[in-house]
Amino acid sequence: MKTMQASELLEQYAAGKRDFTAVNLSEIELPGANLSGSIFDQAILDGANLSEANLSGASLSHADLNGVNLTNANLSGANLSGAILEGAILEGAILDGANLNQSELTVAKMIDANLSDADLSEANLKAANLDNANLSGADLVVADLSEANLSQADLHEANLSGANLEKANLEGTILDESHAEE
Repeated sequence: MKTMQASELLEQYAAGKRDFTAVNLSEIELPGANLSGSIFDQAILDGANLSEANLSGASLSHADLNGVNLTNANLSGANLSGAILEGAILEGAILDGANLNQSELTVAKMIDANLSDADLSEANLKAANLDNANLSGADLVVADLSEANLSQADLHEANLSGANLEKANLEGTILDESHAEE
């Protein structure tokens, strides 16, 4: 697995390279970087700082993003299926239409995140903080939301079929009961 520095990655991106599959970017500092459309499948980005980065349309399938800082990052339409985001900071992140199917988001901080129309089916969101998050229209089928903080979250038209909401904080949550089946 190749390890890259921030300057090398940005240089290659500027030259037109988009495929960074299985690269090691552990602890990399790329705040505010434009990496839209990049492929980071199976890459290691644990502990990376990607706050305010543009990763719209990027693919991070099965990537290791443990503890990554994605505060206010744009991940609109990104593919994060099977990604490991345990303890990740996604406060204010834009994840509308993103694919987070079967992703690991245990104890992730997703306060004020926009997850509208995102695919979170079979995702593990145990003890995640989704305070004031927009989950309208999200697919949360069989998602584990046990012990999650969903206070003030917008779950209007979200599909919660088979979702585990045991011990979840639902105070002030906007919920369309017609889609909730526990």
